[in-house]
Amino acid sequence: MNHLDIDILIDKATEYVGNTWPLYSFVTSNPLSGLEGKHFLRATQEAGSLLDAEMFPKASVYKKALDNGAIDPNEIQELLKEHGYSQTPEESLNIMFKKASKKTENQQHALDQYMVKWLSSFMDEGLAEWQMPYKQEGFFHAWRKLAPYDGSLGTVRQTMIPKTSDEALEIILNGQSQETILKAFTQHLAALPGWTGYIKHRATNLKAWQQEAPIQLKDYLAVRLWANKKLGFPLVKKNVLENTQDQRAGLPYVWLLAWERSWQKELLKTLKKSAIDVSENKDSRPDAQLVFCIDTRSELIRRHVESSGKYETFGYAGFFGIAMDYKNPKNGLSQKACPPILDSCYVVTEEADENQDASKMRLDRKNELGTFWHYFLKRMKNMLPSTFGFVEGSGFVYGLNLTARTLFPKYLYRWRSKDRNIYEEVCRPEIKNIDTAGHREISIPLTEKVGIVKSAFDLMGWKDFAPLVVFAGHGSHSANNPFGSSLDCGACAATPGRHNARMLAKLANDKEVREQLFNQHGVDIPKSTHFLGAEHNTTTDEIVLFDSDVPKSHHKALESLKENLKKAQITATQERLGRTKNSVSLAQLNASNWGETRPEWGLAKNASFVIGPRKLTQNHNLDGRCFLHSYDWKTDTEGKALEGIMQGPMVVTQWINNHYYFSTVDNETFGAGTKTTHNVTGKFGVVQGNGGDLKRGLPWESLFEEKDMPYHPPLRLTVVINAPINRVDNILAKNDSLKSLIINEWLHLVIMDPETHKEVLWKPHQDINTKVKDEKISKPTNKKVYEELSV
Repeated sequence: MNHLDIDILIDKATEYVGNTWPLYSFVTSNPLSGLEGKHFLRATQEAGSLLDAEMFPKASVYKKALDNGAIDPNEIQELLKEHGYSQTPEESLNIMFKKASKKTENQQHALDQYMVKWLSSFMDEGLAEWQMPYKQEGFFHAWRKLAPYDGSLGTVRQTMIPKTSDEALEIILNGQSQETILKAFTQHLAALPGWTGYIKHRATNLKAWQQEAPIQLKDYLAVRLWANKKLGFPLVKKNVLENTQDQRAGLPYVWLLAWERSWQKELLKTLKKSAIDVSENKDSRPDAQLVFCIDTRSELIRRHVESSGKYETFGYAGFFGIAMDYKNPKNGLSQKACPPILDSCYVVTEEADENQDASKMRLDRKNELGTFWHYFLKRMKNMLPSTFGFVEGSGFVYGLNLTARTLFPKYLYRWRSKDRNIYEEVCRPEIKNIDTAGHREISIPLTEKVGIVKSAFDLMGWKDFAPLVVFAGHGSHSANNPFGSSLDCGACAATPGRHNARMLAKLANDKEVREQLFNQHGVDIPKSTHFLGAEHNTTTDEIVLFDSDVPKSHHKALESLKENLKKAQITATQERLGRTKNSVSLAQLNASNWGETRPEWGLAKNASFVIGPRKLTQNHNLDGRCFLHSYDWKTDTEGKALEGIMQGPMVVTQWINNHYYFSTVDNETFGAGTKTTHNVTGKFGVVQGNGGDLKRGLPWESLFEEKDMPYHPPLRLTVVINAPINRVDNILAKNDSLKSLIINEWLHLVIMDPETHKEVLWKPHQDINTKVKDEKISKPTNKKVYEELSV
């Protein structure tokens, strides 16, 4: 077994290990993304067996959905019959109740505990006061030097351990078949999927930490397998991944299909009411247009903004089409601010606006002092010589702070909010290319600026412009919340979208960009139109406008917009929180209360992604269950805009949906458990209690109302596209990866054809061979098969 063979087998074994994202950029993604090439049922059977995990909702969840009408009895009866079951729905539920699986005891707990101890020490990103020695030499070499001082494995001498990870694996695996080695790698990587998922993510995406403390999955396996052998455990556990055709999964799968089919018909019945001539807009020019992220939380605020005045809203992926990193002026660090599936092309920085250099310098100085005092206080609390004296001496001040945070959190929130947007008042965003060879930032050409703006207009089918156009990114505000970034914009790699929104607004206001748009592309933006950025706070539903450069001619319209956005905040929080009085105060309390485990529900209840014009969904309350992307099939004659939406936002929403699905069906394995017993480790993750696997999903409080009662209905994503069927066919014919997601049932695709006024559901196996007989020729051909949905 040579090095190349080992590397290939490790890559193959990582199919069952998804990426674990750090807390500071917690991106929701499919934990089984490596298995998306297989059918959903097959993939869940294999993963469930390997991880000892539940892959479908419990029988009690299905029963509740049936009782409350979420599952149509006719649907489940038909699907049971279609899949060869003779039982009634009630009888099939009883079978699932009786066959409920139980978790098996972990026989290798000592090995897992040993690995967690070493991984948490080595991978620490600044939380620990004392750092593990030899980290720059890499995980295996550092462990090899320090292992003799750890008595967990008995007597260990450095001479007993091979000098490299490759040598260690060759010795341990000598004489084993490739099949056995692959099975061993798969099992040992899946034993701690949170930690191995973070090693996988860090090796690919966090180059700075890899330079400071290099670690690869090969190093992890070498240490684990050597320790495994020392502890006397077998190389491979039996009966794992052998019985992947477990019939127990059959009934839950059918019930899941019935639930999804019931939701699809309910949604289509709603959308069909507006399906006729949805692209026609005969209303007069609106006072303002607002572009929100496709995030499900935008569905609520869009309805209330539209009802507060003469406004038009659009949906667009929250990174606003700019593949960028954002360099934060508060700490000087650059962070990804576009979807993880995209490489960043640009870096956006804050530059002092005209006559604002002195103001920016004061802000920079203030941040430097704040950073110093934060560092100083942390050192005083953690250093052994000063720990007890400092804590006792400063106890009174800390006590006052804790009392204020406990008794008056919303007032503190309002006070702190005053300074939250101060950089936006004195700075303008500047976009530059990153010259990776010379590590220099260089200005981007005009053609690229024009391309960014035109792409946004094309994808939304935008033709007419109001006097004020607002690009509203979104972010979430909460206190004492390790998972806070998971509530920010997923399209911006779990960062707020305000910076992308401001950048697009600046480009759209650029005089040269407008001239090029008109001269080369025929896009006529009126001189009276002004673009500005904004941020929608999803916890409080406040919309903050970054309006420092709005011309005086627009001040009256701006003030009117601000007043109406305040009204929209009140009505939106009333609906979301179920309060008729003091709803905004309650929302602010949720955002600032350090003891609040559920500041907001995030994207819980997401079930569909609707790609079409606003008129399709405008007059309906979709209860925050749909991602909404604006699209006009009439302006997209070649289908390029739709293809871009399907390649980008559709894939990202599928990631989000599967993350929520698996975190709900088995929160212990795929989620994060309860927040009340979380402990942050290494600044990048959480564990339950004092150790164990790194949690890679969403906390219980983000998904459940109470025990066995999920607030989030665990359904796979249903994508609804308002476009001609042939156009979607052509796009899928060119994109095998997108087609695979549909065929393998990681998502469902429903097409609302505006030409035929029919709704069709792509079936998983739609390519079939048929015989076409002719007098002169007889040959097999492929025929598309659709199932028409009746509503």
